[in-house]
Amino acid sequence: MASQSDHKATVIDGKFIAQTIRSEIAEEVRQLSEKYGKVPGLAVVIVGNRKDSQSYVGMKRKACAEVGIRSFDMNLPEQISEADLVSKVHELNENPDVHGILVQLPLPKHINEEKVLSEISLAKDVDGFHPLNIGKLAMKDREPLFQPCTPKGCLELLHRSGISIKGKRAVVVGRSNIVGLPVSLLLLKADATVTVVHSRSNDQESIIREADIIIAAAGQPMMIKGSWIKPGAAVIDVGTNAVDDPSRKSGYRLVGDVDFEEACKIAGCITPVPGGVGPMTVAMLLKNTLDGAKRVIVQ
Repeated sequence: MASQSDHKATVIDGKFIAQTIRSEIAEEVRQLSEKYGKVPGLAVVIVGNRKDSQSYVGMKRKACAEVGIRSFDMNLPEQISEADLVSKVHELNENPDVHGILVQLPLPKHINEEKVLSEISLAKDVDGFHPLNIGKLAMKDREPLFQPCTPKGCLELLHRSGISIKGKRAVVVGRSNIVGLPVSLLLLKADATVTVVHSRSNDQESIIREADIIIAAAGQPMMIKGSWIKPGAAVIDVGTNAVDDPSRKSGYRLVGDVDFEEACKIAGCITPVPGGVGPMTVAMLLKNTLDGAKRVIVQ
């Protein structure tokens, strides 16, 4: 029997799985185009010029082009009023060539995020954050029109890696509206026994150590140590944290919420950062856009 120090977790290749999904989407888009003469359309609304938002949007545009989805970009000035932004969203709601609308967050301080997101047509809410979609996600025997992209990507990584969820103990670290909360609801729908650990939780380590499946989404660099992980557990690391690294040209490197090197010695499988969950989030956005288009085009 190999000693623990010889153990090496299987690294879940999110890039490869996402590329497989993109190929499947490209094929479906091609069939829609051939049969109905229409393709899915995704509108991305960006307010102001935050560098990180701009690069995300560029990545999404490129991903759309690769699978044949039309991009509609709306770059709006930082100082736009909430009312004007809402009317732009309404324009996109009315546009029959747009099947998905994504408002890049965060929005400037003077705009009420909740108000803007609730104005997106339910049938075009490809981010899955409309209160009605989240509400249906939270209820038994109800299905939202769209599931949020990052949580959906986490479960897809588990499914495509052959990891069963039913009856397993899953611990979600973090309770954000974007990842922690919806991924805990998705795991519950998949029949896991779910615990959410957050900044106010006592004895986080002992709770995490009982997990068969860990979804780390706390935004705390390398918070989860190898010793916190149950041998053989599946670890999905959503964290993307920049830490100083003078040896890098950029002066920093990206790390997850899990200490990857330590975790590899104990976990059964683990996603790397970068290259794990990130590519899946974009793939799920494309999938949601395709699904939204199919509801309209395929009558």
